[in-house]
Amino acid sequence: MVTIRLSRGGSKKRPFYSILVADQRRSTRGRYIERIGFFNPVACGNEEKLRLNTERCEHWVELGAEPSDRVKQLYKQAKSAATAKH
Repeated sequence: MVTIRLSRGGSKKRPFYSILVADQRRSTRGRYIERIGFFNPVACGNEEKLRLNTERCEHWVELGAEPSDRVKQLYKQAKSAATAKH
């Protein structure tokens, strides 16, 4: 099964997450199909906190990919931020 999930990166006490489309059987640090965004929970100042390609996310969900609970929340945030800009 294909999932849309977070993959942790960054250094100690400075997490940085990539939002990936990957096979569920692969490790979170292993091979992935596509990187569709990132999430930086400790962003401050003018740093970008969240970038998510919502079109690609919708594409993968239509093909049957299952987003994780956290990715669902981030998707809603990205969608509302995109509508607020326009």
